[in-house]
Amino acid sequence: MENKVVSFKTAGDLPFTMLERLKDAGKNYGLESIYPFAAEDIIVAEWVSLKCRYGCSLYNRSWCCPPATPGPDKVRQILAEYTQAILLRSSHYLPKFYQDDSRKRSALVRCWKGTISLERLLFLSGYHKAFSLVGERCALCKKCVYPNNCRFPQEKRPSVESFSIDVVGTLHRLGIKPEVATDINEPFTYYAIILVS
Repeated sequence: MENKVVSFKTAGDLPFTMLERLKDAGKNYGLESIYPFAAEDIIVAEWVSLKCRYGCSLYNRSWCCPPATPGPDKVRQILAEYTQAILLRSSHYLPKFYQDDSRKRSALVRCWKGTISLERLLFLSGYHKAFSLVGERCALCKKCVYPNNCRFPQEKRPSVESFSIDVVGTLHRLGIKPEVATDINEPFTYYAIILVS
């Protein structure tokens, strides 16, 4: 998918020039697409936390995963303070991506830093509430030091899933067909959300 800006229901108070700046900055990190959308379109679901608790080895082992992140009720309260959000997308074609931890980690760190960079750009442009929910898991360290102090506290952000967000459901609601790899040789797609205002 080409690097583009697509508006769904509304671009809200995000002017086209701001979206273009975000798109241009995102290119430096391999972020291909930027989609502004209404924050009310984010789907929070109780079942998502079950996937974290019972399907992920990082549960209770990372600052960016449950239980170190807010539960669904708190997330709903937080999201109620936002009207606008931006979906970021990046795809990576790395054969056997799911088996090659060093290459996967490198791609994730690049996207993670890009997401945080765009959050900072929004903040410096007057969107003081901007806050990132990054894709996948934290890859800034090979192994998280949790529960000890995070080595990168200024870049520490919860993942979209750890925020109890139904990513697939939210994508469908936005009219986007989720791209989920079903084979280790298929491209891997990174999705992140920046809460804006």
